[in-house]
Amino acid sequence: MKIALILVSSALVLAVAGMLVFVYVVQNVEQPEYRLVTQDGDVEIRDYPQLVVAEVVREGDRQRGLSAGFGPLASYIFAKQRTGEGIAMTAPVQQQALGADARIAMTAPVTQSALGDTSWAVQFIMPSSYAIQDLPAPASDDVRLREVPARRVAVIRFSGRTDDRLIATQEQRLRAWLVERDLAPADVPIYAYYNDPFTPGFLRRNEVMIPLAGDA
Repeated sequence: MKIALILVSSALVLAVAGMLVFVYVVQNVEQPEYRLVTQDGDVEIRDYPQLVVAEVVREGDRQRGLSAGFGPLASYIFAKQRTGEGIAMTAPVQQQALGADARIAMTAPVTQSALGDTSWAVQFIMPSSYAIQDLPAPASDDVRLREVPARRVAVIRFSGRTDDRLIATQEQRLRAWLVERDLAPADVPIYAYYNDPFTPGFLRRNEVMIPLAGDA
């Protein structure tokens, strides 16, 4: 009995230690620099510089679009289907709705693009050491490289497993915050995921980001 208890306790200690090491590694990958303009609890306004992203477009609901877009992007940065060296993973992975449904959702009080089928742009942000001309060419037209202009965004940060209900709730909170301050969205929301699928919900970092119009 004692031996079994010792073995179980040892396994739990190793599991917890392994999880903490893994979370430490994930949290210490490069993230894009930004200037914090203002903070109000879990809501921030940030100024981001121009970023270079690798992008894939996929159709379906939010989760299907994210899952389908992740594979080709991972193949690109890890040089699975192209020549040249691998590229370091960064955080977050970003996702944004495209098309008519996305344009409708921009003015809706509760997100609609996250709950129905649409087209999704899924993006890996490239390390800051790369200019777009320095990056290896993708193996196919499925992955494209592009520059995202500098922009100001409103961001709400939250933890938990990112199902549609949680994302819609947080997006509604952020939209209400913008309305109270007479701030106008310039584009549809961006959903940002900072962790791998194995990180427990309470340790996860997720964000809804809404680009702002003008010099908000």
